[in-house]
Amino acid sequence: MYAAAAPAAAASARTRRGAPEMHKHVILNRQLLETGRARLDAFTAAALYGRGVFTTVAVHGGRPFLWDAHWARLLAHAERAGVECDFGDNETALLLARLIEANGVAEGRARVHLLARSAGGRWRLGGEGRASDLLLLTADAPAPPETFALTVSPYRVNTCSPLVGVKSVGRLEQLLSLEEARARDFDEAVVCNERGEVASATTANLFWVKHGTVYTPALATGALAGVTRARVIELAGEMAVPLSEGAHNLHDMADADEVFLTSSAHGVALVTTFDYHRYTVPVGSPALRLREAYRQATLDAD
Repeated sequence: MYAAAAPAAAASARTRRGAPEMHKHVILNRQLLETGRARLDAFTAAALYGRGVFTTVAVHGGRPFLWDAHWARLLAHAERAGVECDFGDNETALLLARLIEANGVAEGRARVHLLARSAGGRWRLGGEGRASDLLLLTADAPAPPETFALTVSPYRVNTCSPLVGVKSVGRLEQLLSLEEARARDFDEAVVCNERGEVASATTANLFWVKHGTVYTPALATGALAGVTRARVIELAGEMAVPLSEGAHNLHDMADADEVFLTSSAHGVALVTTFDYHRYTVPVGSPALRLREAYRQATLDAD
């Protein structure tokens, strides 16, 4: 039912968006450094096992957006991944503010990493000193997409995994899924779980609209508990937009009137094509209203 390649019209109309440019300075633990001077130890649980977690925070008006929610989720994911945190909320917020100022970020994004140093296993890793490293990076904001082409990924989310729903630094599965979609000239891909239920896109949460009701996969499908996702759900409640979280398959999406993605990188991004399905979003549609409400929320936070 779903195509193996993007529609020619959508592919020709879409311009590939490059990766955002990383900025000159980073913070490693409590030091502001030039990127080329930052050094992480080789013999750590993060380097050998990929044991670490991260969150991507939108920066608007020179300030991190929804910081408290991002920090709370980072700590929750760190606990599930067995990563101790040697840094406090206020301390990390101040370090991030320092980095944003040093890099002159008005509109962009920041990544906050907690990287484990010691862990059990066959390699003997020193446990002295800090239990984790803190790495902060910033980058330019991506250009708002004029078109957004979506396909179906051949890969699956495993809801039985102990790390399902955790934003760990070992994102190779998501990266391979995204690269596979882009190799076919799509921007993103819908990922299902082993039961065939729609879970998310590879790097974003997924929503669609049918007969005025907004639908999104429940977290039990393996979807990430996205901070932007949660804010959009709150906005839908405030605006009396009907919204349903649940388990759905690809057939449930097939007749959608609108599809959109949410993430800290893109905010609310409207999907213009889903394989051979094309969408024309009418004025006053739920997707447009939620996108505008989210945009206004970023302005009100400045």
